[in-house]
Amino acid sequence: MQSKLLDTPTSLRIAGAAGIGFALLIVSGNLVLVPAGMPSPGSPPDEAIDFFLSPNEPTGAVSMFLPAVWALATLFAAGALAAVLRAGGPAGWAYTGFAGVLLQNATFTAVVALRLAMSTVDDAQSVRALWALHETLFGFNGTFLALAMVGLGAAGFVAGLLPRWLFALGSVAAALQFATATLTPLIVTGRDSLALLGLTGWLLWAVWLCGYGLCLIRYSRRGHSSI
Repeated sequence: MQSKLLDTPTSLRIAGAAGIGFALLIVSGNLVLVPAGMPSPGSPPDEAIDFFLSPNEPTGAVSMFLPAVWALATLFAAGALAAVLRAGGPAGWAYTGFAGVLLQNATFTAVVALRLAMSTVDDAQSVRALWALHETLFGFNGTFLALAMVGLGAAGFVAGLLPRWLFALGSVAAALQFATATLTPLIVTGRDSLALLGLTGWLLWAVWLCGYGLCLIRYSRRGHSSI
């Protein structure tokens, strides 16, 4: 018997709330890390060494919330996928977006694992090596954020779930993220000004998540017994 878990308005509201919660948690985490001195993408290794070898740096505390972040991201993506398919949206784009979310979850798991590793070692050379790998993975992760926004955004717009402005915003954010991923070899060699493209795209990604989540909640109120 087919599961009704993602076929009810309640499940759509859960998926929408998960998208909003995902965005709020990742923004909140950065509001803790950045004031504490977390180096920005493209920063020299010496800044990473100073941060991760400093006492009481908050990497471990922030990382405790990340399993919830990935769970919320998956719930959001699954709900968006189900809504788009039931609304007649293009399956290819929808599955592309869903895959993008899962791949960014996997990639960022590795990014966070590297941060925890840097926070537990006690020598500068280890931090230097791990930071280089961290920077590369962090930059290339923009590819998967772009896929998520293009795929779920295009499918949601064609299906009538998303307004034109939100689709356009997601497309701009995706372009910025993909450009940053492409420029990662330059960013990791010290051209940190290029990382501003990624920062702008990331902020728009957070707005897009909240907007998409609200659209799912609104769609759940249209009186459908199933989506």
